Amino acid sequence: MTDLAPDASPDPAEHRVRLDDCELTYFERHPELRGQGPTLFFVHATGFHARVWDGIIARLPKMHSIALDQRGHGRSEKKPITHWRMVGEDQAALARALDLKDIVGVGHSMGAHAMIDAAALCPDRFRRLILIDPVVPAPESYSDGAEPWRLREGEMHPAAKRRNRFDSVEEMIERLEERSSFPRFDPQIFRDYCEHGLQPADDGNGFVLACPPEIEASVYMSSRTNGAVYESVRSLEIPVLVLRAQAPSKELTGPMAFSTSPTWPGLASEFRNGREIHFPDKTHFLPMEIPDEVAELIRGEVEATD
Repeated sequence: MTDLAPDASPDPAEHRVRLDDCELTYFERHPELRGQGPTLFFVHATGFHARVWDGIIARLPKMHSIALDQRGHGRSEKKPITHWRMVGEDQAALARALDLKDIVGVGHSMGAHAMIDAAALCPDRFRRLILIDPVVPAPESYSDGAEPWRLREGEMHPAAKRRNRFDSVEEMIERLEERSSFPRFDPQIFRDYCEHGLQPADDGNGFVLACPPEIEASVYMSSRTNGAVYESVRSLEIPVLVLRAQAPSKELTGPMAFSTSPTWPGLASEFRNGREIHFPDKTHFLPMEIPDEVAELIRGEVEATD
């Protein structure tokens, strides 16, 4: 049985690994506990980074964990994402390279979408999945030419126009703390988002976003490339828990409306062993908004593997 005391360990160890065409960074905690229970594998949302999970991990018992910076994000190599299958392949490749076993996968948003493919690509390594508001729309969304937004030919997604340079972490915090869904974030998780979401600029003048705006835009612009994710969904035999946030409304739509759920309400029923918990009054940013509840659900899934 896993130790029930919350994890108060220091910062994780930072590692880099070359996988095929991209060098990825991941953060590891408690390697000495590897093989003594499940390994937690955390994957973040578009525009975020691995260290945004610090506040969740701090609420969990001590156990071996890996948190990945997806390609183009955080400290990983700055390569665009042109097809969502590639990020699932990255996760699977990392699991194989590190020989991870008994994985309880925890993915958020696009990271959760990709984790479905990763588990299907190496099913012998995954024990359970916790998919937090995964970007998996209805199956017909991939075949009817529908787009989540309409842009004029040659126009980039608005994310490409994000401010990319800040003088300090404090400036980023002050600029964002009252905007969008950020006021609903847990304060420490919001600080982690800003602190680890910046890197020193190459020219020595201040800091730039660890996920460049043009890479974030590439993710959104390719969001309907992986209709085959449903083949992965239907192939999985392991237990899958889907956490779904508030549904879209007429007031909350458009290319920068990130607060509502991108998850098809029927998704959980497509898994062989899936179930859903719906949070109708919470935003898409569930791990940042209700970290205590999310951590408790993760704890329950870990204990169910014992």
